[in-house]
Amino acid sequence: MCAARGYNLDWSFSRYCQAAHYEATALRDQVYTTFPILQKQEPNWDVLYAEKKQALITLFKTGAVHLMPGAESLLKALQVANIPRCVVTHSADELVSLIRTQNPILNTIPHWFTREHYSQPKPHPECYLKAISTFAKPNDNIIGFEDTPRGLKALLGTRAKPVLVCSAEYPEIPSFKALGASHYSSLKDLQDIQQP
Repeated sequence: MCAARGYNLDWSFSRYCQAAHYEATALRDQVYTTFPILQKQEPNWDVLYAEKKQALITLFKTGAVHLMPGAESLLKALQVANIPRCVVTHSADELVSLIRTQNPILNTIPHWFTREHYSQPKPHPECYLKAISTFAKPNDNIIGFEDTPRGLKALLGTRAKPVLVCSAEYPEIPSFKALGASHYSSLKDLQDIQQP
């Protein structure tokens, strides 16, 4: 989105995560701080957000979406063991459909809660609470995987065992661990995880 408007946002993925995965307005605020002229040219963030979404769709259509290392083997193991599973994401149905088309192993996950299925965005736990009440039995052991601080905060508001899987070094990781969350840099590192 920035490049299409002549601005070089040279952030690493980790740097992007630090902005996009915290608060709903953090990306907007930091892009505008980085490029104050862009804010003068287009003060309506909704316009830029729509351009960002279209840039993502274009990337997705060209095959730019890859699974985390270890995701495919984990999904295959869950399928073979017939363990109930679902995805709870803030992404829209349109983006999820593109990602699933690019990565057919994701279609082994039978249930998907996208942002059209709940009203409160993460870090509110509504999305996870809805998924748990829909699919879990009262005595089921539940593990929830997240890759962002906002998502993990939502997960912490449920009875699920919270697991943060990310390579980004979020400063909250020690406090999440103190609250009972596990942290792994990659899904490849999950061999030692135990259900509660």
